[in-house]
Amino acid sequence: MELELRHLKTIRTIAEAGSLTKAATALGLAQPALSAQLRRIERALGGALFERGRYGVRATALGELVLERARIVLPAVSELQREAARFARTRRDGLRLRLGGTHGPLLGALVDRLADAVPDTTVTTCTSWSERELAELLAEGRLDFALAGVCGSAAPPDAPQLVWEQIAVDPVFVMLPDGHPLARGREVDLTALADEEWACVPGDGCFGDCFTVACARAGFTPRRMYETDTASCVHLVQVGRAVGLCRATFPPTPGLTTRPLAGTPLVWRHLLGWHPAGQRAETAATVLAQARTAHAGAAARSDSYARWLARRAEPQTAVRRRAGLAS
Repeated sequence: MELELRHLKTIRTIAEAGSLTKAATALGLAQPALSAQLRRIERALGGALFERGRYGVRATALGELVLERARIVLPAVSELQREAARFARTRRDGLRLRLGGTHGPLLGALVDRLADAVPDTTVTTCTSWSERELAELLAEGRLDFALAGVCGSAAPPDAPQLVWEQIAVDPVFVMLPDGHPLARGREVDLTALADEEWACVPGDGCFGDCFTVACARAGFTPRRMYETDTASCVHLVQVGRAVGLCRATFPPTPGLTTRPLAGTPLVWRHLLGWHPAGQRAETAATVLAQARTAHAGAAARSDSYARWLARRAEPQTAVRRRAGLAS
């Protein structure tokens, strides 16, 4: 019998499980079948790989040697398969892009922009609340590009060999029902929301912790947070159950007003990620440019964000005018 990759996977599973019974369950085999397979593998390798005891199995010296090699060979073969799949995709006639993204208007806007910029491209999308899941899909070659985001200066989702480029940085706004007393103001002080309940979309980054810290600095602890999908967050705000947290690019919605938080205690960084081994440089540059254009369009469609940006620009304009007069 010649040794195959599946045999190495079997050996690794037995070692990780610590017993033939648990390994058989993990592999979907009956224990007698796994024992027979292990004996064939041991005959092919020339000796026992595991010592059996009352508390399970333990690798022999030969078993440790084989396991050491398996820990190198198996990941290398998996990476080879992923790289081959990525390479094959880049060689096909016509471009097919698989985009991933979290909640928010940016993914749809990017699909729209790409339809104009590269009309012969076939685009499919995959959404997830988890930035880490999107990073894993990129690393595995199951996505070509992913729109993700991180809170403040937090690091991008950790996955080896991925490239992350910043699209834009947005302030985090608050969503209020139109009839809320604070909806009439230009901005909202976080302290004024101390008695409110909150709604926000879920995620696996540090945003929840950063929000709690911002509330603590404002002198209160948030009463309750509803973590749910975007449509449910909007409903909870519209009926007055909660106030919501959203990115500044959140689109205009009937019955709902978005306002900036005074002092901008929370910000959100939009990122585009991809695996450089699977993408041509010109394709990545095109998608990144279109993502930035899509974000600019989303920002322009939000009246509250446009006013916030204009107010931010006023002091800089005044400084430039004074400098021009002085010269």
